[in-house]
Amino acid sequence: MSDANKLSSADVAKLLQDPNENNRAEAAAKVASTFGATTLTESERQIAEDIFRVMLRDAAVRVRQALSESLKDNPDVPHDVAATLAQDVDEVAMPVIEFSSVLTDKDLIDIVRTRGTDVQKVVAGRKDVSEDVADALADAGDEEVVATLVSNKGAKIKETTFGKVLDKFSDSDAVKAPLAMRGELPIGVAERLVTLVSEQLRDHIMTHHEISPSMASDLLMESREKATVSLLEGGQKSTTVQELVDQLFDNGRLTPTLMLRALCMGDTTFFEVALAKRVGIPVVNAYKLVHDKGDLGLKRLFEVAKMPEQFLPMARAALDVADEMLETGGDDRQQFRQLMIERVLTAVEDDVDTENLDYLIGKLQRHEGSSSDAA
Repeated sequence: MSDANKLSSADVAKLLQDPNENNRAEAAAKVASTFGATTLTESERQIAEDIFRVMLRDAAVRVRQALSESLKDNPDVPHDVAATLAQDVDEVAMPVIEFSSVLTDKDLIDIVRTRGTDVQKVVAGRKDVSEDVADALADAGDEEVVATLVSNKGAKIKETTFGKVLDKFSDSDAVKAPLAMRGELPIGVAERLVTLVSEQLRDHIMTHHEISPSMASDLLMESREKATVSLLEGGQKSTTVQELVDQLFDNGRLTPTLMLRALCMGDTTFFEVALAKRVGIPVVNAYKLVHDKGDLGLKRLFEVAKMPEQFLPMARAALDVADEMLETGGDDRQQFRQLMIERVLTAVEDDVDTENLDYLIGKLQRHEGSSSDAA
């Protein structure tokens, strides 16, 4: 620490001769800057603390503000000094509220419950925010405060608190967008959020957060269908299959279940690109192995890609239906659905994969019912 930042005898003399606001503020900053130094004796520390307590009662905001700025990130400040500064007017309180590690959760919760939006936002943006403080912010804060909270990677937030946030701000993009972008969300929160956000954020949730296999499959189908429509109608560029697969893989979401369900709904392209990604080979090579008439290529791909062995019969049945429709030039979706159910049922009659089979049949029949209703 330079001598210029230390309280010297000359400073004391100046303070005694002319104790104006400027001199008092300068003295406060210099005393605070020396506090916590290893060179201070215990008696010197006690004197400094007594000076702080006197300065806390200074009528000039500038003096108390100088003290707050100088002590804001000092972990050795007595709790009563930090707490008193945090209860002061906003310009004095905010530095300590934002940075001080001396303030307890109880201090911060009291601040959240008794102060206005500007101060609450400072609490929400602290480097570390505990679950209890986050819950208090969700209860008391407005849209700006909660948006700051969910944007803060250092904030620990309980699932019940996320629920409160979505209850209060389900119509707020300012809250939902950063919430979707958080590093990790409980599965129930992610699934609820999916129903509230834009298509772009839905894709992000699918590729970055844990959601149920059924919802992941539904989102994938919807995303792929919209991408196809966008392409046919000359719309804006949508995420390519490779980009989607890359995002899913990079975030650990490219699961065998998702791949199988996509295939059984007729998306062979996604299945081929996904297999290539999991194996680490060019897509053209995966395509050749997938459509190898001897079936050894697909079996080998499954082994290297670590796909469950019981998925292989369903995959072969789905590929047979897709190839048959391609050879006949058919585009009858009802015929495709009927063939898919029959072939898959036959393929797994001795080794039923209940979860995927129930999902597949339910999904196909639901689409069939929707088509009939539309007709």
